[in-house]
Amino acid sequence: MPWALAFLLGLLSQAWALGEVERAREAVKGWLRGAFTPPLESLLRAPREELPRLLEAYAHFPPPPPGLQVNLDRPRVEGERVLFPAALGGEGGEVVVRLEGGNPVGIAFRPQGLGPPAYLLRPAAGWAFLLLSLLLLALLLQPGPLRAWLGEAWALLRAHLGVYLLTNALLYGLFALGAFLAYLEPALARALQALLAGALEALGLEGVRERGVMTLAGVIFYWNLTQGLLWTGLLPGLLLGLPVLFLNLARYLLFGLALSPALLGPAFLPHLPTLVLELQAYILVSFGGVLLFLKTLRGPGYREGVRALLLSAFLGALFLLLAAWYEAWEVIHLL
Repeated sequence: MPWALAFLLGLLSQAWALGEVERAREAVKGWLRGAFTPPLESLLRAPREELPRLLEAYAHFPPPPPGLQVNLDRPRVEGERVLFPAALGGEGGEVVVRLEGGNPVGIAFRPQGLGPPAYLLRPAAGWAFLLLSLLLLALLLQPGPLRAWLGEAWALLRAHLGVYLLTNALLYGLFALGAFLAYLEPALARALQALLAGALEALGLEGVRERGVMTLAGVIFYWNLTQGLLWTGLLPGLLLGLPVLFLNLARYLLFGLALSPALLGPAFLPHLPTLVLELQAYILVSFGGVLLFLKTLRGPGYREGVRALLLSAFLGALFLLLAAWYEAWEVIHLL
């Protein structure tokens, strides 16, 4: 009888889910004991051929922070992930266990509020981001403060074209160097790629793709603007400019390794516009930081340098807006 078959399938499904929860629970117990993550000293002393494997272990099973408390009695199942409530120093969060075929392939602690705000994941937020983008485009096309700032930013590039081109050559060149090194050390590059992917998983960005182009574009723009342009770009740049350049020197080399055609294969070409636009945004804020340093050292002073940094960051934010819309469309329709 159909109802009996449905009932039986329901029981089997529930039993399978309970089995996955139990495997996830046992995996968390082992993770807390350090069963999955190799000791830090082994990573520091590892021979070169062992380093990629150890880095991947850290990427998929980062060590639990000291003092982490996990409630294993209140699991929540989301597809192939099992989430347990957790707390660290009075701050809430959750431990996320990723499963493939019922086996744990990743465990990480996700502090509450670390990822994008919950309101950005609602459908209305996608429509709001679309309207905001159209409004910004309209304001840039007619006389007003935004168009004036855009004109000042372009004038700044023309006035310091040599510094701008040198910053581009340096940072794009480091990305290209990293991409080339990935052909020589593919195992190490894959380990670095796993570290980047593990960071997105821990931040809760892995499920945004299913929410549509507009919502995904808004989340991408928010994340790149805050974490990439502001917190690790503009703010370090205010410290006499050079810290943001040094930070991006290391970041572009690592990005080149992790996002090389050697690893992405055919997906590299459709992803190339995203890379060019996003990397240009961070190049612009690095350029602004260099100008701040030069103007403070031998020019009109720190205040004028800060203005140059802010104008460069404004232009970088526009590049990130374009990149967010293309990347969202690319992720959903091309990849």
